[in-house]
Amino acid sequence: MEQVKKSQPISLAEVKEILEKEDAEKMDQIQRWTHDYVTKFAKLDAKAAKKVKTELKKECGLTEEEAVEIVNIMPTTLAELRAFTFGWKKLILAETLEKILNIIKGNS
Repeated sequence: MEQVKKSQPISLAEVKEILEKEDAEKMDQIQRWTHDYVTKFAKLDAKAAKKVKTELKKECGLTEEEAVEIVNIMPTTLAELRAFTFGWKKLILAETLEKILNIIKGNS
């Protein structure tokens, strides 16, 4: 069993990119299920996901985890975005929420 060398949050698109480099015949059951899941639910390709994640962190002051959550969901309305940010237990200004939506809309 391999030892975990590094742990960091990554988007579904990035997981998909990693798994697509593997031989599907050699994947274990969990890897196949994960690949099926990310293939169905990743909203962007890995390059675009990384770009959006970087912009969200730089322009909106989001943490890596928060940016990944937004990239995975890609909310399209303010109400939808508020539903996710509510759970972060920190105040996100309306101006920042609008900026997040503009970044998403500019990359979807």
